Amino acid sequence: MSPRLPRSAARPAATPLTGTARRIIRLNYGFQLLFNLLWWMPVFYAYQKDAGLSDGQIFGIQSIYYVAFCLFEIPTGLIADRIGTRNCLRAGAVVMTAANLAPVVSSSYSGFLVHFLAIAAGRSLTSGAASAYLYDGLRAERCEEHYLKAEGTARALGLAAKILCWPLVGPLMVLVHPAPYLLSALSAAGSLICVIALPRTATQARGTASSGRAGKPRAPRGGRGTSLGDAKAALRCVVSSPWLALVMVQGVAVFTLSRICQVNLFQPILLDHGIGESAHGGVLAAMTVAEAVGSARPQWLGRRLTPVAWVSVLSLVLAGTLAGITLGGPWTTVALLCVFAAAAGFAYPIQRKLVNDAVPAGAPRATLLSVESIVDRAVCALAAVAVGAYLSAGHLDALLWHSALATAVLLGAFQLVVRSMRTRRGAEGDAAERPDSEAAEEPDARTDAGAPAPVQARPREPYASHSTTRAGK
Repeated sequence: MSPRLPRSAARPAATPLTGTARRIIRLNYGFQLLFNLLWWMPVFYAYQKDAGLSDGQIFGIQSIYYVAFCLFEIPTGLIADRIGTRNCLRAGAVVMTAANLAPVVSSSYSGFLVHFLAIAAGRSLTSGAASAYLYDGLRAERCEEHYLKAEGTARALGLAAKILCWPLVGPLMVLVHPAPYLLSALSAAGSLICVIALPRTATQARGTASSGRAGKPRAPRGGRGTSLGDAKAALRCVVSSPWLALVMVQGVAVFTLSRICQVNLFQPILLDHGIGESAHGGVLAAMTVAEAVGSARPQWLGRRLTPVAWVSVLSLVLAGTLAGITLGGPWTTVALLCVFAAAAGFAYPIQRKLVNDAVPAGAPRATLLSVESIVDRAVCALAAVAVGAYLSAGHLDALLWHSALATAVLLGAFQLVVRSMRTRRGAEGDAAERPDSEAAEEPDARTDAGAPAPVQARPREPYASHSTTRAGK
């Protein structure tokens, strides 16, 4: 019996980054940081109140924003798969730049409505395209092992930029009142420069990396087929790939809980526990630090659980912290909010990689990522309506408990379906016909570390997302 090798020796080292892959990652960092650096975020409510808008008008615009985002996600994913993700990112940066200038041109209800509608359009243009470009670009360079770390680090850098910039918004606003919107427009323009500098080779590689099921590459840009064809292909993928649908459903809990808590419930929770508005900025900064650390180091979670199990565990942590907030005082509340943010930071890059790994070869990746975004935001829009009803009735604690219970029930049902799927697969006894992403989740489906398969045919093993990033530290 041969001696057992140390774990570090048993794992293969991460594939070194090529020059093109390194350039893709660095420019993606710049794009994600600048595109999402919305200087006006901490003050947009007060800014609109100063402009004469009522609470009904302000929150009415937010409701329209959620609905518009869902509607825009339908065509923008199709556009990305048709014109190329790089061109779609460029269009999104242009729209975002113009959107941030709208309140400067017209500081009125119509101006802010146009602003948020354009924000929805710009963000929907990039929500799936950015991840698809990074994933396909690294895979074309045979450096896909670095995707998880690149996705998480990009998010962490964006959060770190907010920590540094948001405290400056108040003083700058005193000097130049529309400064938050002008700086946001300038940041969006900087993201456009990053997109223009992205290498074209990664976009061209999508045609071969996203080859058809029978191994036939997609036609050049002019012959890809209609957008309706891409939409039908995306729907067929979701219907024919139960694992992809399940992974998308699992992500709903993470997105909805984090979005509702960090945007809609953040101030009501603090005020309910006697934490004044003067301290809200500091609490938000602390939460952002916690989320940034989690996003930058998802590999800290280790390999004891599979990635899909980690997302479920982290979702339960999010739900548990919301329930715990109802039982604690001010300091406990702040600590639990930081734990909440850290759990969300860990979950986002892992969930994003799970979805990308579950997309079948030849499928319109950006369209499918837009489908996921539509589902997330549709549930979030419904949750926002429920939040308004609970808060209007003064039942904040009940809302937090009910959110935790609903999350636990959803994830319990999810795990039962996953277990049932694996049992059925085991009974069939034909591992060769399993979808790559499903096989990757099975503990007994690990490939031999000493004999990696070609990039196109290799199962997407979620375990590798942790081991490779560790080896590359």
